[in-house]
Amino acid sequence: MYKIAVLGDRDSVLGFKALGLDVFPVKNREEGRQRLHRLARENYAIIYMTEQLAAGLEADIARYKDEVVPAVILIPGKGGSLGIGMSNVTKSVERAVGADIL
Repeated sequence: MYKIAVLGDRDSVLGFKALGLDVFPVKNREEGRQRLHRLARENYAIIYMTEQLAAGLEADIARYKDEVVPAVILIPGKGGSLGIGMSNVTKSVERAVGADIL
């Protein structure tokens, strides 16, 4: 059975534990990069990652872009949205539909 993970700074991800998701607080980008690849190997179908952490891991996230699992989905962190997640959604929709409908 597939699992769902939330990856990012401690303050941003701890609340997701109440929803029953597996949370993985990381202290820096290198720790986040290592954890991302470990989760991808450990049967996690969805990995939610804070935009702040993702800002330094573009190449690592791109590695999973065309894979069926895991789906890496960017969410705003405690500092608010950086617009990266919405930009990725817009690009994905445009790629699937052929036009920006958002």
